[in-house]
Amino acid sequence: MPRKVAQKDAQDGGDDVESVLDELYALPPSEFVARREERAAAARTARRAGDARRIHAARRPTLAAWAANLLRRSRPDEAEQFLELGRALREAQATLDPSGLKELSAQRRRIVSELSRQAAALAREAGHPLSDTVQRDVETTLRAVLADPEAAGVWAAGRVESTLTPPSGFPADTAATSEPAAKESRTPARTASAPTRRKDELAQRRAERQERLARAREAARVAEDRLRDRRAEQEEADASLRRARERREEAEGRVSALEEQLRERQGELDRAEREEREAEKRHRAAEDAVGKARRAADEAVREAERAGKGAR
Repeated sequence: MPRKVAQKDAQDGGDDVESVLDELYALPPSEFVARREERAAAARTARRAGDARRIHAARRPTLAAWAANLLRRSRPDEAEQFLELGRALREAQATLDPSGLKELSAQRRRIVSELSRQAAALAREAGHPLSDTVQRDVETTLRAVLADPEAAGVWAAGRVESTLTPPSGFPADTAATSEPAAKESRTPARTASAPTRRKDELAQRRAERQERLARAREAARVAEDRLRDRRAEQEEADASLRRARERREEAEGRVSALEEQLRERQGELDRAEREEREAEKRHRAAEDAVGKARRAADEAVREAERAGKGAR
């Protein structure tokens, strides 16, 4: 086989594997293993042993991991804003003062809580409601996505397998953020011979902190705005769903009543048809009786005529 063709086949095989993995992690956990084995067997049949091994190595996601993946796929815009917020928070963590981090942490908690509710709603719509424990696992995974770039990459790919855990100390608390300030306070002792340069450096660091804070605040604001819009859409969709269910129940009631009426009318029709058949039988029997009586009367008339002729 020419080298270029072989390379193309390998590339196509890789694309196939990625598509299969995307398909698998979009499935509910109860369907994962059976489909995985089916896809791995198909790859082996096609003589793609390496692809089969990759597919077979895919781990069945927990219910919380599946819900997190479902959220990533079903809410792509919100997911991208959430990933951007994580990047901004990680960038700002090491340099922001405690008050700035406290503000961002409050926004983070609100966004994580709202996204976890959306994940629970999506799972419920898909027929797999989440328990409180599972929903807390979803929140833990979302916090990890904000804190850890590796976790963010796994979630961005939609292939979370189990609950992701954020690293300890994120978001940084007051004690954790005191170290940069302490370093900054020690800086003048090391650079006392250059007060002007020290002031410039401090001003530059403050400007950088403010810039990072502004970016993180903007990312959080955009994410919260997006979530509020989505929340409003979800409430409207829930109301529409309730109205649709009420109309369906009303229609089902009318259909049941009509079906009952139809059964009654069908019973009446069956009885009428039986009565008709019996009446037809009686009618035919009466016709036969009339015919016999007519023939008997005709025979009696002829017999009387013959007897009259013999008497003369």
